Amino acid sequence: MPSPVSRRQFLAGSSRSLAAGSTVIGAMPYFFSGAKTLAATFQSKNDRPHLGLIGCGGKGKDNATHATRFSDLVAVCDVDAEHASEAHAKQAGGKATIYEDYRKLLDRGDIDVVMIATPDHWHTQIAVDALRAGKDVYCEKPLTLTIDEGKILCQVVKETGGVLQVGTQQRSEHGNRFLAAVALAHAGRLGTVRKVECGVGGGERGGPFKSVTPPKHLNWDKWLGQAPQVPYMKERCHYDFRWWYEYSGGKMTDWGAHNVDIATWAIQADRTGPLSIEGTGKHQNIPNGYNTAIEFNVRCKYRSGAEIIIRHDIGYGIRIHGDKGDIYVSRGELKGKPVEELQDNPLPEDAIIKLCRGMTPGNHYGNFLECTRTRDLPISDVYTHHRALTTCHLANICLRIGRPLKWNPQTEQIEGDSVANSWLKREPRTGYEIAG
Repeated sequence: MPSPVSRRQFLAGSSRSLAAGSTVIGAMPYFFSGAKTLAATFQSKNDRPHLGLIGCGGKGKDNATHATRFSDLVAVCDVDAEHASEAHAKQAGGKATIYEDYRKLLDRGDIDVVMIATPDHWHTQIAVDALRAGKDVYCEKPLTLTIDEGKILCQVVKETGGVLQVGTQQRSEHGNRFLAAVALAHAGRLGTVRKVECGVGGGERGGPFKSVTPPKHLNWDKWLGQAPQVPYMKERCHYDFRWWYEYSGGKMTDWGAHNVDIATWAIQADRTGPLSIEGTGKHQNIPNGYNTAIEFNVRCKYRSGAEIIIRHDIGYGIRIHGDKGDIYVSRGELKGKPVEELQDNPLPEDAIIKLCRGMTPGNHYGNFLECTRTRDLPISDVYTHHRALTTCHLANICLRIGRPLKWNPQTEQIEGDSVANSWLKREPRTGYEIAG
């Protein structure tokens, strides 16, 4: 693979803010500039990796617009021909090849990195195939539809040595507020953390919906992929796929992939999992209507004694409770007494850099490209994301079957409940099996 950028070049954009070190961390709310355009570090066209975009809807186009500052978009793929054509024209400047079958894109030897922004139920199969084709992968969150899929991806990353970055930008961006919150927790500034409340928003309501003939520009059968064959409804497709368990996990995985991830990191449980999951929730139960949870309050208990509570009714922030102080963090805020105390007692200069495994935060896709060169784990690696998303999947299982669960993080099995355990995987349609 072409070397996209040297480590010295990559870090140059934040060198001045890092030199200030603890002073910058104390001067809330921005910890590192992140404003430096990494595109400026690419010295020639030959330094830029060739990118293939799979999934050209709204998020795919947004991501590709950002990625083309650092990569050359040479191929686009979507089962919706209109989405593919728009990405070809706008994001690729008319210079990309268009595909409907992602496997043909992966067959190209000149493509170095792949960006996956399909609906959630396609993420794992495409990522597995891309890694086995020798590509490094940037995949949108949530990475998986089931816990079993996460286990498969962890194994494939180990087998292939590929780099897989999950698009949970809160680990790199948003003024680095989330990184600072985790650093405060790890430094003991809150004392012993016993509870973290995660707001992920309430689910969508709607239905019943009517089936209609699929538009001619959409291959509905391929869009469904591993999911059950059902008549086309526009409310099942594109953005609204999130509110159907067949394709996603509702707000629990859509925003839980962000906030439960940060909460798990803050309590240093990002390589393990909860021991018990219990809670209550509400579903619409309307035929041909959205079927993911619309209300919920789920409590996940960990071996350390800490709890993560996932709620629909407290906005989209995270409140970390310690026996010496509490902090609240969201994409727009970081506040609490331990934050105020940074003015007089800043964190060590390298506190956030250590969280980022020695790399400078500020650009999530840039972190991915840096790791394609160094072969290091990216900031949102498959292993920690799998563990955080497992908690979200378990919460959904708990809500759907209506009873508490006991989880074994070592065996990654639900204990004493064969019915609940059967929900760790899904039976795919014939022809869409994921090769583990």
